[in-house]
Amino acid sequence: MIHVENLTKKFADLRRGSIPALDGISFDVHPGEIYGLLGPNGAGKTTCLRILSTVLKPTSGIAMVAGYEASTHPAEVRARIGFMSGNTGIYDRMTAWEMVEYFGRLYGIEEEALQARLNDIFTTLQMHDIKDLLGSKMSTGMKQKVSIARTIVHDPPVLIFDEPTSGLDVLVARAVLKAIEALRDEGKCIIFSTHIMREVEKLCDRIAIIHHGRILAAGTVPELEAVHDEPDMEELFFDLISRHDAAVAAESA
Repeated sequence: MIHVENLTKKFADLRRGSIPALDGISFDVHPGEIYGLLGPNGAGKTTCLRILSTVLKPTSGIAMVAGYEASTHPAEVRARIGFMSGNTGIYDRMTAWEMVEYFGRLYGIEEEALQARLNDIFTTLQMHDIKDLLGSKMSTGMKQKVSIARTIVHDPPVLIFDEPTSGLDVLVARAVLKAIEALRDEGKCIIFSTHIMREVEKLCDRIAIIHHGRILAAGTVPELEAVHDEPDMEELFFDLISRHDAAVAAESA
C-alpha cells in the first residue's frame, strides 16, 4: 500500500550547500499494519511523511501510495490518505460536527452518505457529547479527537500520523493511540512517526530507526532485539544512533 524506494530529499543551504534530509531510504507498509518511523528530532521523519502526503517533492527515488506515485499523481494520493500531526489546527468558531462535516464536503462526499459517516465516526470515537462544542471551548484531548475524525472522514485506506501525541498528557495520548490501533484493526495501512520509545513498543508492528535521513535498522521489535543482541529497545536505539554519529565523525575527520 506504501512503497518507498531509494527516496532522497536535499535542501539548499547558502553556507553548507546541498543538505540531505533523506538519504536513499526504502521500506514498504501493508494493509492492516502500523509501521513506525522512530528517530530523534531532525532525523528526516517529517520530510518523509510530507513527501508521501504530496506536500514535498523528492529529489529522487520512488514514493508510491495506494498504487499512485506521490509526485506525479498528487490528487489521486490525497484522495486516498488521511494525515494527522500533533498540531491540531482546530477552528475556534466551528463546532466539532461542523468541522468534520466541512472536511467531508471538501472530499466531495455526498450529503446523505456524509451524515451517515459523521454519525458512525462520532459514535466510534465517543464524540457525541462534544458534537456542538466550539473549537475555542475544547480541551486538547477533544481537539485531538476532532483531528482524528477529520483525518478519517473520507475513509482513506492509508493513514499518516506525524507525532500525533506530541505535547499531550498521558491519558489523552493513550486515547489517541487506542484510536490508531482500532484503525489498524479495520485494515488500514498506517505509518506512524514518533520519537517516543514506549509508543513504538506498544503500537507498531514493524519499525524503522531513522537518523540523519538514513534507516539504520528495520524490522519488528523482537527481530531488532535479536539481531543486535540487545533486549532493551531504548539501549538499542541509543547504541545505533551513537555508532552512526561516531562513523560520520570519523569520515569527516
